[in-house]
Amino acid sequence: MSLTEYALFAFTSLVVIVDPIAIVPAFVAMTANDTKASRKRAALVACLVACGVLISFALTGRWIFRILGITMPAFQLAGSILLLRIALDMLYAQRTRDRESDEEVEAGTAKDDIAITPLAIPMIAGPGAISSVLILLNQATTPAHVGILYACIVGVVGLCYITLRFAVTGMQWLNPLALNLVTRIMGLLLAAVAVQFVVNAVAALPFVGGGGAG
Repeated sequence: MSLTEYALFAFTSLVVIVDPIAIVPAFVAMTANDTKASRKRAALVACLVACGVLISFALTGRWIFRILGITMPAFQLAGSILLLRIALDMLYAQRTRDRESDEEVEAGTAKDDIAITPLAIPMIAGPGAISSVLILLNQATTPAHVGILYACIVGVVGLCYITLRFAVTGMQWLNPLALNLVTRIMGLLLAAVAVQFVVNAVAALPFVGGGGAG
């Protein structure tokens, strides 16, 4: 996979799993009683923390697999199941409990500071995003690919920040029907990404890829 192809695949994969638009309603609900300055601060802190978490997993993912004895094809298949479940929820325009639960949103509404949890974790850097980062890391064949992955993480989290900043002042212009439409489209794309991860994982199995020949 060329650098350009990898960059496009990594960026689009992370965008559809993080889905910045889907975070907006919960963010607005949890910060309903906050000032604009507090909302902007929460958005900035949440995105910085989420970016740090995702990059940390990208840096340590391979060591974690070695320590736990997990093969990458096994993790890809497990991660694909999780992503497919999230995609199905998005296709029906439902909030997935892998990213946020009603209890987390209610607790966030009552908290003075929701930036780190639940906004950064798990709403931005949730299990699906972490799984995608680790799977994409395995597909990075050169240091340049790894660098592109880090850049994509920063870019996607930056897009989240821009979206949340817009929500602070422009929520009145966001149509709920349009949000649901975008969520469904993202869900369809995420389902395709999950299936592609399955195809890659099956192709990497020894008895499929020819590792057992001879």
